[in-house]
Amino acid sequence: MNVSTNVPLGGHAEPIAQRLAELRGPAPQRSLNARSLAALAANPGCHRRAVLDAAGVDKSVLAARLGRPAPFGQSPFAIARGVIFESRLKADDYAPLLEPLRRHLGLPADGHNPLLVPDLLQRSGPAVRADRTAEALARAAADPQAWTLLDHPLLRLEVAGSTAYLEPDALVVHGGRCTVVEIKSFPVLDGSADPAKVGAAARQAAVYVLALQRAAAAAAGQPLADDPYTEQLLPGSPRTSVLLVCPKDFGNRPTAVAVDVRRELATTRRQLSRMTGIGRLLAELPPGADFDLAAEEDGAPARSAEQLAASVEAVPAAYSPDCLSTCELGFHCRARARCDDRVEQLGRGVRGELGSIRTVAEALAAASGTVDPSRTDDAEDAAQRLAYAAALRAQALGRAAGATA
Repeated sequence: MNVSTNVPLGGHAEPIAQRLAELRGPAPQRSLNARSLAALAANPGCHRRAVLDAAGVDKSVLAARLGRPAPFGQSPFAIARGVIFESRLKADDYAPLLEPLRRHLGLPADGHNPLLVPDLLQRSGPAVRADRTAEALARAAADPQAWTLLDHPLLRLEVAGSTAYLEPDALVVHGGRCTVVEIKSFPVLDGSADPAKVGAAARQAAVYVLALQRAAAAAAGQPLADDPYTEQLLPGSPRTSVLLVCPKDFGNRPTAVAVDVRRELATTRRQLSRMTGIGRLLAELPPGADFDLAAEEDGAPARSAEQLAASVEAVPAAYSPDCLSTCELGFHCRARARCDDRVEQLGRGVRGELGSIRTVAEALAAASGTVDPSRTDDAEDAAQRLAYAAALRAQALGRAAGATA
């Protein structure tokens, strides 16, 4: 299980923290985790998700209150299966986990260099746990001969003006470097696993690698390398190949697969760097906007669905059909895109090709050769190109039909 808490930076970020708390209201804070950060990085232009995630708003509850619940998410059975599998791996002083670590990382089997597992103060608050993790990582990296396992460490990562605390399953430290270990409950069958699930795990692990890279660079007083494909050989810096530990076939015996996350890391770095600072987004919100999901003393919602919808629409979204599988508000944003006849509902590729054309009706009119004289030059050019493409497609379909006849 990966748990995290987003906590604002100190000093100048305090007013931002207060504003985010006002947006959320007394409802419990929903914490950022690596999975949500990976989804956020996949769509960095969505100001709506950035604000809601920074404020810790539960988007699942918000979507249900808006009448468009998201029918997806990890099932309770999958979560329980993952917890059971991880607990079995760590039984008997991590004995089941040692086998894949020996095979892939070279952990000695003779017991000459025993695996050290420092106490990371799991019951403490996130700030204390993160400091403890940093201390344990620095101490382990300082001894190149020792093998150290950090069980559920807590890492810091700054995202758009706020700090997220991220919790990978484990880190193995040896030779002054560390390796991220991700434990997943989906099986590896005949040496291969579901590519979609492996890809999602790689994107999640890339967030941990980025947090470790930034921490190692900051501790060494050096800037982060510009090239995301370059490994900085710094004390405590992570390897860009992570270890994915899963059940083998249909049993509970673990097997491990090394996954290179350099491509996912490059994408995550690029997308997160494009995100607008949360302070600027909050400044653009109208007075009175909030996402209070709490209930009054009589049990009635503090904010009606109409009030919540108005606050949601006050924050611009960057919808695409991909959002349906990555964001809890995807179905609400799709319904709004359909009501407004926006071209975003056709996908990012189509949206990019249409340029200044904003609605499906305008796109259809342009494809039929109808050009509004009030259009700007860019829109007129896009309409002409679309009409030309439609004519070529019609011509090609006509030739294909004639050949068939």
